[in-house]
Amino acid sequence: MLLEVFLVLGTVIIYFLLSKKKEETLPFKDGWWGKGQKPDTEEDTTIRPFKVETTEEDLSDLFRRLDQARFTEPLENSFFHYGTNSAYLRKVVSYWKNQFNWKKQVEVLNKYPQFKTKIQGIDIHFVHVKPPHLPEGQSAKPLLMVHGWPGSFYEFYKIIPLLTDPASHGLSDEHIFEVICPSIPGYGFSEAPHKKGFNSVSAASIFYELMLKLGFNEFYAQGGDWGWLICTNLAQIAPNHMKGLHLNLASVTNMGFIHLVSILLGRYLPGLFGFQDEDVRRMFPFLKKGLYRILLESGYAHIQATKPDTVGCGLNDSPVGLAAYILEKFSTWTDLEFRNLEDGGLERKFNLDDLLTNIMIYWVSGCIVSSMRFYKENLQEGIGTQKHERLTVQVPTGIASFPNEVMHTPQAWAQKKYTNIVSFHFMPRGGHFAALEEPELLAEDILQFVGKVEKEQLWRKKGD
Repeated sequence: MLLEVFLVLGTVIIYFLLSKKKEETLPFKDGWWGKGQKPDTEEDTTIRPFKVETTEEDLSDLFRRLDQARFTEPLENSFFHYGTNSAYLRKVVSYWKNQFNWKKQVEVLNKYPQFKTKIQGIDIHFVHVKPPHLPEGQSAKPLLMVHGWPGSFYEFYKIIPLLTDPASHGLSDEHIFEVICPSIPGYGFSEAPHKKGFNSVSAASIFYELMLKLGFNEFYAQGGDWGWLICTNLAQIAPNHMKGLHLNLASVTNMGFIHLVSILLGRYLPGLFGFQDEDVRRMFPFLKKGLYRILLESGYAHIQATKPDTVGCGLNDSPVGLAAYILEKFSTWTDLEFRNLEDGGLERKFNLDDLLTNIMIYWVSGCIVSSMRFYKENLQEGIGTQKHERLTVQVPTGIASFPNEVMHTPQAWAQKKYTNIVSFHFMPRGGHFAALEEPELLAEDILQFVGKVEKEQLWRKKGD
C-alpha cells in the first residue's frame, strides 16, 4: 500500500513538473494585420531599402498649422504641474518655425541604413547598423533594441555607435554588436495594424520573424517602456533563440501576497524582503512614491487604454497639441522634480533638435493615434489577466535600474518574474528615456551584461 502511495505521489509530482516546464513557453502569435482578408498568395519576403522623405507640401502644411496655433495662458506659478506649460511651449514653437532644420535632421535620420519588409500583412520599418570594422577573429553579436511610447527608433541614435564601434568611443571592444532597431507597428514608419487585437505578444512575434528573416538564429534583446514588455514576451516565445535580455525598465504586473506585505513592512524590515538601502530610498514612503505617483502620472494611460482615438484625433490634427502631449512625458519621466520648472527641465538633459525630431517622426508619419491604440490592445483585458503575465522568463537577464524612472522595481520583485537575473545595477543618474538621455551609461551596462553571459555561456544553461 505504501509503495502505491509513493507511486501515485511520484506520478503527480512528475506530471506537475513536466506540465510546468511546458507552460514556460509563450505561444508564437501568427496573425494577419493587413487590410481585408489574408490573400492566398505567399507574402512578399523582400527586404527593401528605405529613407525618410518629406515633401515641400508636407512642410508648408506644418508651418501653416504652427502659424495658426492657439495658445492658452498658463496659471500663475503652475510650472509643469498642469502639464506642458504653454509659456514654454510658445518658445518651442518659435524655435520649431524659425530655427529647427528638419531637412538637416532627415539627413541625420538617414545616416543609418533603414529598411522595410512585410511581416504578417504589414510593412515593418527597421534600422540595421553593422559594425564599421571588426577585430580579426571576432564576430558581431546581433542586438534587437525596441523603443516605447512616446519615443521612436530615433531614441537609439546616440547609443548605436557606442555598441557597433565601442573602441572608438572609449569602451571595451571585447563585444561588438550589429544593432537592429525596428519601429513597433503603428509607430513611426512601420505600418499600423488594420485589425483589433495587436498587442505586445503580436509585436514580439513579428520581431522574432524579423530576426529570423535577417538570418539571426541567436540574438540579444534590449528594451524599456513598451520595449521592456515586447522583449520580455520575445524571451518567453523563443527562449532558445535569445541569448540574453537587457532591460532598463522591469515592471512586475502579477503581484503576489509577499509583494503586498513587502509594501507594508519593507521600509522597516528591508532585509526580510531582500530590499537594499537604495530600494528603500526609491520606494518609500510608498503612498507618496508609489500609489500617489501612479495616480498623478497615469492619467494618459487610462485615456489611451480606453478611448485612444478620441484624444488622438486632436493630436493628429495639431502639431502644437502633439508637441505639448509628448514633451510633457519627456519632462516628467526624465525627472519628476522637473514639474517644478517653467521649462520642464527639458533642455537640461535633451536638446530641442532631438526632441522635435522625435515629434516630427510622429507628425510626418501620422502615427500618434495608432501608437496610442497599443495601450488599449494591451490593457483592455485588465492587468494580470494575460498568459504572459503569469509566465516567468528564464533567459539570462540584465537590468539597469535608473533612479528617476517613474516607478522603481526592486530586484527582489523582479527575480520572481525574471528567474535568471545575472546583472542588476542601480544606475547613478538618468530616467525613463535612458538610451537618449544617458547613452554611455546604458551602453556600458549592456556591454558588461553581455560579457557575463558570454564568459559563462549562460544562455546554454537556461532551464538547468
